[in-house]
Amino acid sequence: MACPFFMPVKKFEEGVWPHPFRLPLGTPWQGRCTAPGSEATISTPSELEQCNLGYASTCPRLPRERQWDAVRFSVSSEHDSRVCLTYVCEKNHLPGSDGRLEFSITADRWVTSHCDARIQKMAECFLESWRSKSRNTTNNQAVEDLAGNDRN
Repeated sequence: MACPFFMPVKKFEEGVWPHPFRLPLGTPWQGRCTAPGSEATISTPSELEQCNLGYASTCPRLPRERQWDAVRFSVSSEHDSRVCLTYVCEKNHLPGSDGRLEFSITADRWVTSHCDARIQKMAECFLESWRSKSRNTTNNQAVEDLAGNDRN
């Protein structure tokens, strides 16, 4: 569950992140804060864990009054031509709002997107990470299949 005020910019290359594919956006991201009064603030490496994980109750920039505490994404369906994401925006560990976003693989564009630029950008990052992981899994399976055929 990423912080709803986090605007991811690029994949985080530094440091050791245990189990990066388990992170809410599928990998750690660098980015900036979009909380009121902090819109241009680049998150420091020490803050990025909170930004990437959401529920950053110790973050001094987190507004006291806010619509959501965290955002989570999952792939709800995938086909040859489309990937559907489900998102849930949480408040106090309860669903606040949810919906579905759809990406056309053949057209390489979003068919349905979120009206909040932060949520949409997080969805794009999540999808990028998910597609990268899916390609790696497919490639690894193909290598294993070839190796298995060589033994026969």
